[in-house]
Amino acid sequence: MLLYTPPKTTRIPVVDLAPSFSGTARGKAAVAEEIHKAARGTGFFYVANHRIDPALTADALAQARRFFDQPYAAKLAVRQTPASPRGYEPLEAQMLDKGSPGDLKEGFSISGDPVPGDTTVTDPTSDFKPSKWPADLPGFRERVLAYYEPMTGLGRHLMRLIALSLDMPEDFFDAAYQWSYPSLRLHRYPPHPEQAAFNQLGAGAHTDWGVITLLAQDQNGGLEVENAAGEWLRAEPIANTFVVNLGDMIARWTNDLYHSNMHRVLNNISGSDRYSMALFYNPRFQTRVECLPTCLPVDGKPNYAPCTAGEHIHAKRVEARAAVGADVPFGARLG
Repeated sequence: MLLYTPPKTTRIPVVDLAPSFSGTARGKAAVAEEIHKAARGTGFFYVANHRIDPALTADALAQARRFFDQPYAAKLAVRQTPASPRGYEPLEAQMLDKGSPGDLKEGFSISGDPVPGDTTVTDPTSDFKPSKWPADLPGFRERVLAYYEPMTGLGRHLMRLIALSLDMPEDFFDAAYQWSYPSLRLHRYPPHPEQAAFNQLGAGAHTDWGVITLLAQDQNGGLEVENAAGEWLRAEPIANTFVVNLGDMIARWTNDLYHSNMHRVLNNISGSDRYSMALFYNPRFQTRVECLPTCLPVDGKPNYAPCTAGEHIHAKRVEARAAVGADVPFGARLG
């Protein structure tokens, strides 16, 4: 259990992506350098001028409200299970900070449809898991996927910039994401109740297991992040930006050069429901993850043994299950 301490108001970096869309090596390199600095300092940064239509984001957040406004029975009809991890997760079903009470949030996760030509979707080790869609929300699936598709494109763009930031070829990570199925998770955080249990938050302090997460949040605030110095900071909402955070897998790839940091949510300021959407942009499970040549220490001995992305996620699941003494749904931390 990580006891809550109030955050500071220090600013988190805002990376302007505009030069990276110029098509010039100089523009991409300039943005990659900003990402490099943010990745080593906080592991979190905002991205602005990302070319995602704000209307798409606003509509997807409206769809999240539509879903969570349904009767409880309707939401339970698409509840996720260990065997079917896409779908609804009720209030307090997740415990992100081991030893703390269940998180005060609801979730609903989906992923994309099978890619034409992908023959691996029936493989038990594939990261493809079919989505469950509510039966009585006309247009919900289409409008959520209308947001999901360009967001995966933004994820691809960011991974190319991350490759450049590590002095690797721009397309280094492209193969890892061929036939991958990133997960999009919608969240609702009710106002923090006065009678909440000790150290109970909207989302307990945790790191993400994967590579990068792209977060859209409404204007109610509540996200708090820990920087490399161990200081907690408020990630205040900034209009027309996404929050990007790095996960444990990119720390593994970079031999901890890039920071996978703790973050949490406490919805205790607005007095209203808080909505957010997190795209967990993670590679195909068969992807080999090992220390990049540009990140090897002087003695040539990296901190982590090579593994696949799927093995990494499985090990994190086993670790989490052992810590809480119960089974952890497959998508609970991956998204």
